[in-house]
Amino acid sequence: MLPITIFRTDPDLVEKRLADKGETSAIAPLLELDQQIRQLTTELNNMRAERNSTSEEIARLKRAQADAGDMITSMRRLSERIKGEEGRLAELQTRLKAALELIPNLPHASVPVGKDEKDNVVVRHWGPAPDFDFKLENHLDLGTKLGLFDFDRGSKIAGSGFPLYTGLGARLERGLINFMLDFHVERGFTEIFPPFMTRYESSLTTGQLPKFAEDMYRTEPDELYLIPTAEVPVTNIHRDEILDEGELPRFYTAYSACFRREAGSYGKDTRGFLRLHQFNKVELVKFVRPDDSYDELETLTAQAEAILQTLGLHYRVLELCSGDLSFAAAKCYDLEIWAPGEEKWLEVSSCSNFESFQARRGNIRYRREADKKVDFLHTLNGSGVATPRLLVALLETYQTPDGTVRLPEVLVPYVGQKELK
Repeated sequence: MLPITIFRTDPDLVEKRLADKGETSAIAPLLELDQQIRQLTTELNNMRAERNSTSEEIARLKRAQADAGDMITSMRRLSERIKGEEGRLAELQTRLKAALELIPNLPHASVPVGKDEKDNVVVRHWGPAPDFDFKLENHLDLGTKLGLFDFDRGSKIAGSGFPLYTGLGARLERGLINFMLDFHVERGFTEIFPPFMTRYESSLTTGQLPKFAEDMYRTEPDELYLIPTAEVPVTNIHRDEILDEGELPRFYTAYSACFRREAGSYGKDTRGFLRLHQFNKVELVKFVRPDDSYDELETLTAQAEAILQTLGLHYRVLELCSGDLSFAAAKCYDLEIWAPGEEKWLEVSSCSNFESFQARRGNIRYRREADKKVDFLHTLNGSGVATPRLLVALLETYQTPDGTVRLPEVLVPYVGQKELK
């Protein structure tokens, strides 16, 4: 979350930056709560000082065998008043914390100002667009003919949006996951296999809760949440911990199934693998020194790009405008691959710097070597990458006139054959 100090020091700038992100909440109520808390804290400190002074005077009178009855009565009244005001202070602090938890992160100064995805900026393209001299099929037609998946039976089992991979489709999915994990581990990331369910506090840390509860699957009576991404459990590995500066940076990669209710997806294209309630993803998470976080964002994005380059897929990099940033992100790049059968760009990765926003929510800190002071570190994460739309682009890019799909050379050892047929 954002520290209350930035609301105090430059409220106009904060309000403008929040407006750039599409946040219309006024910050005046926050500042009013903060003022009440600070005033009450001062009053309580004065009352405690008075109680301590009175206690010392009572002790002195007792040593002198003098009457301290009136003073004892007065101190009891003061103690009761202190107790009541402490309760009021705790209630105000809870209200302020709850309000701050609903305020999104501020966009970084370098982020282009814009309203929505139409204002995102194309940073670069990679690779030539695939060219074909035959009529293309989309991933649904290809996958159905090749027996790679069965959406009808998946729907019978769990409802729409829950794919059933079959035969070579299941092997390709597993191969993609293993290829990406190996790729990232070879480049210095530590592999994690996290829980797929977390407590409320974990999703609070990463910013899904409390604001986006309707997009998450929740279990009862255990009050556990199915993860929308491995970012949630992996970021919480160091919740309520203090790392030494010498331990930074820390890089983690993790496979997980991801579960999203997609409550706001009405009217969006949900055919095939374009939008799912359950899908697979390999995630990248970084814990870094604040001074390094924007350099680390560039290398994180390059790492996700390297997956697409190794697979030979045409893609582009977008810098998200302020209005299209996620709740927790200060800056973000999206990677979109070209799906020739769909004739559209498909997002397969978002690489974000959250600065100290998640670290403050999860109390993730580091101890500086120079002065031994403790401060909040910065967290980053990126998809490295999600498989559904990757599968779409692979099938459509590497299809052949006879209906088979030729696999990129790097996937052959993972799938066990050179083509899907």
